[in-house]
Amino acid sequence: MAVENASVQIHPTAVVDPKAELAAGVVVGPGAVIGPLVVVGPNTWIGPHVVLDGRLTLGRDNKVFPGACLGLEPQDLKYRGADTEVVIGDGNTLRECVTINRATEEGEQTRLGDGNLLMAYCHLGHNCVLGNNIVMSNAIQVAGHVFIEDRAVVGGCLGIHQFVHIGRQAMVGGMTRVDRDVPPFCMVEGHPGRVRGLNRVGLRRSGMASNHEGRELKQLQEIWTLLYRSDRVIAEGLREARTQPLLPASEHLCSFLEASIGPGRRGPMPALAR
Repeated sequence: MAVENASVQIHPTAVVDPKAELAAGVVVGPGAVIGPLVVVGPNTWIGPHVVLDGRLTLGRDNKVFPGACLGLEPQDLKYRGADTEVVIGDGNTLRECVTINRATEEGEQTRLGDGNLLMAYCHLGHNCVLGNNIVMSNAIQVAGHVFIEDRAVVGGCLGIHQFVHIGRQAMVGGMTRVDRDVPPFCMVEGHPGRVRGLNRVGLRRSGMASNHEGRELKQLQEIWTLLYRSDRVIAEGLREARTQPLLPASEHLCSFLEASIGPGRRGPMPALAR
């Protein structure tokens, strides 16, 4: 085992492969199992009975709670033993029994950024990419190839369909059926899921109300109303929105929706009927 210095603490009942790389300040709890291709960054805490295996890299200052399993083979019938990996950034909290699977095809990755909270029993399937400062409540099952942007908040006890994209600062209500793309800055809920409006509380907390003297939030509301509360279809609304200069939030919303209605995507979640 490659250890930077003696500050690494490994419980006597843990099983750590000699080829694993553990940085300074790593703590490994009782019954944990760490495989030969695992790299753990400084000051990361590995709780009791955690399994870290496969080609897995954990950054610094992460907390991995009991029963979590990270870096195991993808649950994908197409997997044929390719050399794939899981890459996890810094400052994440992965609660009890979280599972994060490796990608499927040669050289691919499943990625989790920095500062995320995944509560108990969350699952990230193969080839998922998550950004930073995301909050995922208990028992969220994320299928393969899902992309979640920064600062999204996802309620508990729900499934996310494969290839779905969830936009920045979106809020998804608990038990929502997420089978289409969730636009950034929006609130969605229901079964099937529907867009209910802007995530105004989250946007104000992020400081958007003060951006550009308050014009950014005002324009975002106007663009959202054009897209979801006018008689135009999304494509027509986007063309009209593009006739004016767009501030960053509105630009991101429009770009996200333009990509979502393009080939190879599942399309945006519709709004709740008026």
